[in-house]
Amino acid sequence: MPAVARLNRHVREICLPYLPDLHTPEEDLAFFREHVFSTSEMWLAQAGERLIGFAGARLDWLDHLYVDPVWHGRGVGQALLAAVREDRPELNLWTFQENAQARRFYERQGFRLVATTDGSGNEERMPDAHYRWVRD
Repeated sequence: MPAVARLNRHVREICLPYLPDLHTPEEDLAFFREHVFSTSEMWLAQAGERLIGFAGARLDWLDHLYVDPVWHGRGVGQALLAAVREDRPELNLWTFQENAQARRFYERQGFRLVATTDGSGNEERMPDAHYRWVRD
């Protein structure tokens, strides 16, 4: 669990530098322990002993998909997403509108834009986008 919280923070710092840093590393760990690991199915991707990516989903929502930037473009995100989608007929997610890399990734994986918001409903207060994938 600490490795997941650390990777989450690392990816956000490197790939999403425009997001406000709202929590301490200790608060991140508590969030993952109390809210994510207790309510979500989790998938981990490792290279040897090192955590390089993770996904977390509840019902038909993908809440987390983070891959170490060093491993971007190597199929790690696709493999995690495939594992999450395996037994689901539909999957929804939110991503920030400014996160062009994630938006392109999800669109290439068959997700379609459902709606955009002004960000008033998320903690960061950043405009976001709702995507949905439905199995054919």
